[in-house]
Amino acid sequence: MSCEHLVCAQCAHPVIEGRCALCRANRERMHHHGFGGLSPALIILLLVVLLFLTLALKHLSGL
Repeated sequence: MSCEHLVCAQCAHPVIEGRCALCRANRERMHHHGFGGLSPALIILLLVVLLFLTLALKHLSGL
């Protein structure tokens, strides 16, 4: 869902414009994604890299 088509109940303007404090707060809440400011794709990439590093260390310790 995006805030492009939502109308604020307080100021009756599109939320995307952020004309009042309620619009700005809801727009910020809707656009908050990820964990700690990181996008979901970046989090997945970091987990995959961590998996490969773990497998590489396990392989090297087994030699």
